[in-house]
Amino acid sequence: MTTPTLHALDQAIRLTMTAPNRFSGHCDETYLNMVGPFGGMTAATLLNAALMHPDRLGDPVSLTVNFAGPVGLGDFEIEATPLRTNRSTQHWLLLLRQNDEVMTSATAFFGTRRETWSEQAAEPPAAPAVSELPRKERHERAWFRHYDMRFVSGAFQPDDANATPSHDSLLWVRDEPPRPLDFAALTAVGDIFAPRIFSRRQRFTPAGTVSMTHYFHATQEDLQRAGSDFLLGQAGVSRYHHNYADQIAHLWASDGTLLLTSTQVAYFKE
Repeated sequence: MTTPTLHALDQAIRLTMTAPNRFSGHCDETYLNMVGPFGGMTAATLLNAALMHPDRLGDPVSLTVNFAGPVGLGDFEIEATPLRTNRSTQHWLLLLRQNDEVMTSATAFFGTRRETWSEQAAEPPAAPAVSELPRKERHERAWFRHYDMRFVSGAFQPDDANATPSHDSLLWVRDEPPRPLDFAALTAVGDIFAPRIFSRRQRFTPAGTVSMTHYFHATQEDLQRAGSDFLLGQAGVSRYHHNYADQIAHLWASDGTLLLTSTQVAYFKE
């Protein structure tokens, strides 16, 4: 009997519990970005430590990741500590170390959700069907090949003299090959958007995320309904100023359900 091959995402976030609150993992070139791995994958790996923890309560509601330094190729350790657990909420501290140095830190908030009055204020923007859009083929970074991205607007096209500068980007995206959506995959794809300065200036500018916060609107039922279908993502910016710029992004399921809101601050330099 042939053993099924793990999806690249599952291999990248795979962890082994080695002691109470301690996990070991390995970073390879699969999701490599400019310096270290794709930030969304680092965030997903940190979240996975809390998801795997035997003391976990509920599902993630928010995750804040601070990228203190680039994660290098090779082994790493994650310390996942539940700082406080109440009847329906749980607060986490997550630290990723290499060579006894903290490279990435995070805090997470988990909770058990209850039936309440609900309303979705943010509606998805109008977008052509996925089938009407070509896949954006890019090969500069290893992680690009693991996502199927179909841009509606705001693509980074530095080689196109007619590319339109834009603060905003809108696209359909899913894992490649397709993979059922879960909290780890949603965490990773929430960082799919290039720094806003790329699409605004349409030329490469050294830039990178410093801190990122995901707000999870999705429940387990929402994730199951989304399955392995495309998500609609939109990202924008408020201001570029003195080496830093913000970003706010949303991800909707194909049925219009808002799954994730993400904010981040990125540095850039001339």
